[in-house]
Amino acid sequence: MLDQLEAQSPDALLALIKMHAQDPREDKIDLGVGVYRTNDGATPVFRSIKAAEQRLVDTQDSKSYLGPEGDTGFVDALKPYIFGKDATMGGRLEGMQTPGGTGAVRLAVALAKAAGVTRIHLGVPSWPNHAQILQDVGVETTTFHHANADGTADIDALLEAIGNARETDAVLLHGCCHNPTGVDYTQEQWGRIADAFAESGILPILDVAYHGLGEGLEEDIAGVRQVLAKVPEALVAYSCDKNFGLYRDRVGAFYMITRSAADLPAIVSNANALARANWSMPPDHGGAAVRTVLRDEELTRQWLDELGEMRARMRRVRERLAAADNEAPSLNLAALGHQHGLFAMLPLSREQIAQLREDHGIYMAGSGRINVAGLHEGNTPKFIAALAQVTSA
Repeated sequence: MLDQLEAQSPDALLALIKMHAQDPREDKIDLGVGVYRTNDGATPVFRSIKAAEQRLVDTQDSKSYLGPEGDTGFVDALKPYIFGKDATMGGRLEGMQTPGGTGAVRLAVALAKAAGVTRIHLGVPSWPNHAQILQDVGVETTTFHHANADGTADIDALLEAIGNARETDAVLLHGCCHNPTGVDYTQEQWGRIADAFAESGILPILDVAYHGLGEGLEEDIAGVRQVLAKVPEALVAYSCDKNFGLYRDRVGAFYMITRSAADLPAIVSNANALARANWSMPPDHGGAAVRTVLRDEELTRQWLDELGEMRARMRRVRERLAAADNEAPSLNLAALGHQHGLFAMLPLSREQIAQLREDHGIYMAGSGRINVAGLHEGNTPKFIAALAQVTSA
């Protein structure tokens, strides 16, 4: 039977990683891999996480299963940061641990399908795995444009999608720091989105993968809270992989907001059953480390400082790129200055991207997506000069 399988296309990003590793040039630049990097090109373990892990080594007395809901202390510790200080939602909120934000998104889509959702609207471009998850779960996908050519969000396209949606539709939105464009909705636009969801009654699925990497923890989540304040029910996927630097530990959480507290037990039981069939029990270590950080005032302060350092560094990179707008005017680098998070999209052709790689040792995805954390004060001038060269030809 197995020889009937057809070979799948290799992952383009993995091929890019290999090419970069094999490039002998000392001044090569990697803008492809979607992880935070310091000025030295490292993706370090947070100091707060290191301290929390040491406490776990010293005090953890069992590696037994936690159940499909995972570490409930971890799930509860995150709630104030996502939902605000009064994080009970009137008894309408419950959550569970998942293997990364990816696991949370998949669980959200699977639960939505089980509840009767037949079609999900997705803004494009989006994180490529969104479409793969929707296809694999077996939900019809329809798309709308997320970003305008000037580097702002296409709010009209989203409002049209919500307004024309069927009763059995849902809409999947990035909560902040949009991947891959870096283009977020303004707070005024989030208010209009919340009103549109409330009027239509369709289900919002909110993917919060880069919380704290944009403008700040409160600022980044404000739009999501506007939606949750207006709608009777919603699903939220959350990742700690980025804002705690726990990429390989796969740390995520999934939250359900229901119409009434009486509805919650049945919905949670369905989510548990889906989780049991998908991964049985989530991995514990990373979630336990986050719980340890968030339950300790000093470790929380340290984490907030580290997150602030990341955010400030990416802001400096964006400011340098925006200031060089006149050197590559066709790319509208100025727009990067008011966008957020790790990623940005440059309107480069595949030929220009290949030229950057071959002539300058600059590696980026074929879509034009760059990881701004791959740039720093030392290599940004080279990057800008290379952009000017390939776009002026």
